[in-house]
Amino acid sequence: MKIGVLGTGMVGETIGSKLIEKGHEVKMGSRSATNEKAAQWVSKSGSKASQGTFKDAASFGDILFNCTKGEISVEVLRSVGEETLKGKILVDLANALDFSKGKPPGLIFGTNDSLGETIQKSFPDLKVIKTLNTMNCTIMVNASGVPGEHDVFVCGNDSEAKKEVSDLLANDFGWKNIIDLGDITGARATEMLLPIWLRLYGTFGNTDFNFHITR
Repeated sequence: MKIGVLGTGMVGETIGSKLIEKGHEVKMGSRSATNEKAAQWVSKSGSKASQGTFKDAASFGDILFNCTKGEISVEVLRSVGEETLKGKILVDLANALDFSKGKPPGLIFGTNDSLGETIQKSFPDLKVIKTLNTMNCTIMVNASGVPGEHDVFVCGNDSEAKKEVSDLLANDFGWKNIIDLGDITGARATEMLLPIWLRLYGTFGNTDFNFHITR
């Protein structure tokens, strides 16, 4: 599969590297086609890795991963353009955090909206699937990194796109417990987990944990 990764930070590199390991072709996108961090990732990732602008990566990928900072995600997608994004699947794993009042941060979209919903409303022809935003990136790509039973949530308006992303989560990232939260409004709930995730991070002193729903 051809996959576009938007963002060159730790999350983008972790996602891109795992997808390369699983045999996919990955183009990493950033504001500049010659981004130094992307170039370093390409040089160590082999022939299936490439780099370009955000628009280049979006044009390349059958599935796109939004690994940008949540506060700039909509701006980044606008730079790509609606026509390029039309009909694509976007796996949105970003969180829009507000650091204006210091740490721990709040949520830019509060409790009555979410980044996932905002992206979907801004780009109605894009198939937005919200997932993986409730854990550290090393766990995103390796479910066995946390022992025992734990869960990943998915939500989105397009059922076929949601199934395709769920299959990728299972087959490439090792997820067994995938909980479907329905349409994209479910992104509001998963993004609101971030405040407690951040508190747990502070309590434990590490990110080697995840959520599990027992019933």
